[in-house]
Amino acid sequence: MRTSIVTKALLAAMAVAPLLCHAESTVQTGAATSSPGATAHVDFQITIPKFLYLRVGTGSAYTTGAYAANATIDAITWAPTTAQVGDGTAIAGTGGDLPGGIETAAIVSNSGNVTLNATTTGQLTDGASDNISFGQITTTASSNTTATVLPAPTLVDGATSANIVINAPASKVIKEDAKWAFAYANTTTPPAGTYGGVNTNNGRVVYTATMP
Repeated sequence: MRTSIVTKALLAAMAVAPLLCHAESTVQTGAATSSPGATAHVDFQITIPKFLYLRVGTGSAYTTGAYAANATIDAITWAPTTAQVGDGTAIAGTGGDLPGGIETAAIVSNSGNVTLNATTTGQLTDGASDNISFGQITTTASSNTTATVLPAPTLVDGATSANIVINAPASKVIKEDAKWAFAYANTTTPPAGTYGGVNTNNGRVVYTATMP
């Protein structure tokens, strides 16, 4: 069988340069009694985004890693009877994503300590000259799914509450939740009327979480 000129040229090139290599593959040859070695390299990189998730009320399923926005704003309401007004007995709210005026609260983050607070624009008003202080609304945090209970800011009139600092562990990852139960202290007797409302009469509270 005749060997082509091209085939002969290729065989000659291989004989002259047996250690020729391209890109990230290498070839080492040697005598049968030697121990040749070869190396190759691969670079790996993973970029993790910084994220901060805050939920108060209706929201995504953070316990399964669903950190998504949800535009639902819950309303907590009270309507004490005539006999109850001002009797000093706290009244549980109605509404919330959990029964009895209770909201799911959660923070998940991955970049160190987180600061949590709450801001109001003023006392609850009936749209006239009558007011009910946010001091009449209490928030009690209790265990939900995490080992550490997420504390709730104390609501204040027309200001931002004192900051709650949630300290991150060495891993820098925070995952804390709670059930926040809202109650009306009912220690005063206000004039008849409807105070606050759906983003009206100072009824909306803004919860804010920040991290470095």
